Amino acid sequence: MIIQSKKVWVLGNWLEAQVEVEDGKITAILPYGEKTPDEDYGEKRVVPGFIDIHTHGAYGFDTNDANEEGLRKWMKNIPQEGVTGILPTTITQSEEVLTKAVANVAKVVDEGYEGAEILGIHFEGPYLDQKYKGAQPEQYCVKGTIEQFERYQKAANGLIKIITMATEHDDDFTLTRYLAQHGVIVSIGHSGATFEEAQMAIANGARSMTHIFNGMTPFHHRNPGLVGAAMRFRDTYGEVICDGNHSNVNALNDLFMTKGRDYTIMITDALMVKGLPVGTKVLFGGNEIELYPDGSAHLTSTKGLAGSTLKVNEGLKVLVEKAMVPWDYAINSCTLNPARLLGIDDRKGALRVGCDADIVVLNDDYSVEMTYVKGKEAF
Repeated sequence: MIIQSKKVWVLGNWLEAQVEVEDGKITAILPYGEKTPDEDYGEKRVVPGFIDIHTHGAYGFDTNDANEEGLRKWMKNIPQEGVTGILPTTITQSEEVLTKAVANVAKVVDEGYEGAEILGIHFEGPYLDQKYKGAQPEQYCVKGTIEQFERYQKAANGLIKIITMATEHDDDFTLTRYLAQHGVIVSIGHSGATFEEAQMAIANGARSMTHIFNGMTPFHHRNPGLVGAAMRFRDTYGEVICDGNHSNVNALNDLFMTKGRDYTIMITDALMVKGLPVGTKVLFGGNEIELYPDGSAHLTSTKGLAGSTLKVNEGLKVLVEKAMVPWDYAINSCTLNPARLLGIDDRKGALRVGCDADIVVLNDDYSVEMTYVKGKEAF
């Protein structure tokens, strides 16, 4: 298969080019018009497939539900927003619930599914701070141990790739170091860490921060906190929810322009109410949440933000059109940067020879015209 466009995003530049695909891989990047194309997208933007490393669910399914068909439906439908790779994300709950949740993902991966590729699991909690827990259920926030994590990872068949945890509660950074040494990315989040505590966590193996600005100690010029650490340690990755609700668009600009084009990662932090009607109420981690007209989800008890229903293509539009983030910073945040964090940038996150043919075609309004997952039409 050969597709072409006058705007193909290659090597941080727009090229008039053709992308040749065989057996799910990109086999050549050719000059525009060199061969007869199977699809000509004119001047529509052709970009790498989006990777969402922090997302809880959609279409009425939550990762904690441990429902095979719900997970399959999610993967099959999520390419409509350009997502080709995903990390289903848990929320703090009992060990029994979390064990079933990760085992369900492992089962679906083993037995097969259609749509976006499951690249692993993001384990958000239960090792979180009580004050900065957000919508995570307080009664299940516990102190982390290597022994318990090993049980979760065994149930997940090794699929847990990222864990969000409050590293300041990890005595002597024992679990942090263990995870780093065993290939699991530690992301500091739902944390009350000081700047100094964050600094030591990073020195001991933490590599990222979870939804910067939300669920963490704020920035103050005499007490920089976790937000200050995110900006100061520029080669530490940082997730951010780019819906314009969780963080003001000017704050998004500040973060992206401070950290540069290589270390900020757009996430949706989307919940199971994504794709459902406004006003829908569901249980999330045992707490009731409601979907608001602006796409945000709130706890019905406190009205506090609980998550989003953001689509990645819409987040890209927010970054470029409202937050005024340069295009290369914005597109990297949902393609190359998450791939690099996961250590899979040899096959994901870019349009180049040898990479999986995960390709998105965007219209001028950022709506998705077509999504290919490993060369197959997924939307």
